[in-house]
Amino acid sequence: MSFPISRPRRLRRNELLRNLVRERRINTAGFIYPMFVCPGCNVRQEVGSMPDVYQQSPDQIVEECRQIQDAGISGVILFGLPEHKDPRGAVSLEAQGVVQRAIEGIKNARLELLVVTDVCLCEYTDHGHCGVIKDGEVLNDETLEILGDQALSHARAGADMVAPSDMMDGRVGAIRKKLDQHHLENVPIMAYSAKYCSAFYGPFREAAQSAPQFGDRRSYQMDPANADEALREVGLDLEEGADIVMVKPALPYLDIIHRVRESFDVPVAAYNVSGEYSMVKAAARNGWIDEKRVVLEILVGIQRAGAEIVITYHAKDAVRWLKS
Repeated sequence: MSFPISRPRRLRRNELLRNLVRERRINTAGFIYPMFVCPGCNVRQEVGSMPDVYQQSPDQIVEECRQIQDAGISGVILFGLPEHKDPRGAVSLEAQGVVQRAIEGIKNARLELLVVTDVCLCEYTDHGHCGVIKDGEVLNDETLEILGDQALSHARAGADMVAPSDMMDGRVGAIRKKLDQHHLENVPIMAYSAKYCSAFYGPFREAAQSAPQFGDRRSYQMDPANADEALREVGLDLEEGADIVMVKPALPYLDIIHRVRESFDVPVAAYNVSGEYSMVKAAARNGWIDEKRVVLEILVGIQRAGAEIVITYHAKDAVRWLKS
């Protein structure tokens, strides 16, 4: 039996050859680690559905950020758990809010970390929705002013970048206008541009205490069946001034990441979300999978699809594994 001239297996014979011709290597410089800031001092409470992820007071956030910096991770994204909630999420605007205090603590510690903040109302409203409610409806335009003020508050506290995740129409433009009006034109916006109404957010809602008290978020987050709409959303955010666009979640939407990467010449981020993380952790703790191999395979897959930036709860483990 004759064989073809080309034998792809020649370059798979050993690790030295495989490493030599490897097309994609995990870029840890693109990792951002999510953190949950809660009120108080010396508070560090593990999230039940997310092993090794914690709700932490600002002082503890700073201490963990030292470790994150030493690990070589580029940045963190902060989510706030306020002391109290109200119908409009007004507590999120307070100069001494939990996120604002955490930003100031990180900056005062002179850590070499990018500090990104989630801009949304769901953690701060007593109804758990991402916007102002009237007669059971989430009001789009009335929400924009609050989001702009929230982003401004974060930027004034020292945030390096703001990341609106609410999916209200026009919020990138509203935030860009607000920042520019206050001479903060150099603060970039990373927009959650294609954020799907996903079942993979469950553990996050426990961590951020942000589950909606009624209904769901289908009227503003995207339908999981839609792909062309994602490109339209990304295009609109870029027209409004977004500097980075994001796809969320990552694993069920690798095709969307790829289409965004192919369609737009801008930095693309992907959020490897809580449900994806918790499934891996649960399977690993039951001995069903090799956690290290699975995590690294997931991360290289997300980057291979086209995301230069990956927001992931696996960041600390992945960096440690890649250095060992």
